[in-house]
Amino acid sequence: MERRTIIMKPMQEIETLAIEIAAAARTSFRALFENGEHYYYCTLHTTGEGHAPSISAWSWEALEMESTRQGDESDTPGSTIAELIKWSYADSPYCCFGDDNFEHVKQRFAERPFIADLENDEGNREFDLRLKAMELAMKMLDDEGMFAMNQLRESVCVLVEVMPPDEVNTEIALRLNRAESPVMQAWLTEAAE
Repeated sequence: MERRTIIMKPMQEIETLAIEIAAAARTSFRALFENGEHYYYCTLHTTGEGHAPSISAWSWEALEMESTRQGDESDTPGSTIAELIKWSYADSPYCCFGDDNFEHVKQRFAERPFIADLENDEGNREFDLRLKAMELAMKMLDDEGMFAMNQLRESVCVLVEVMPPDEVNTEIALRLNRAESPVMQAWLTEAAE
């Protein structure tokens, strides 16, 4: 029997990867949301090298607890701890929550071309493909009602973020959220690139 190599088109690759990312993120977000807190920030974050994503989230309850724990006074004049950490994926106690659910996704990303080894255009295309898959995954979860589990959807900023921050974060945020929603307006004012 003759073996054929199947060449996937970029959109098929994006959709296939997005389905796998969404499955991992769905499991992690569902487990997180079981705590009954009220979330305003839910993100899939990755690095500038395009590593497999992880989730992070902030709830109002977690923000209050963390700012109290840190003393709510910051070293930055005129700013509170809460203001400084409000949109920080890394400062959230839920950063990388349920990361063990992403083992399959990490494997899929490891099987893909190593971005640093690719020429600039090829590397940019591969990075863009990964971001599009992450964005599609978050859209799938949003369409399922995932981000309205403990709160109104309009009170949650749903993101896909590259760290360190990049302008593409704002572009994706505007596609995933209603720009006129109060939480999105707050994110655009306080955190957007």
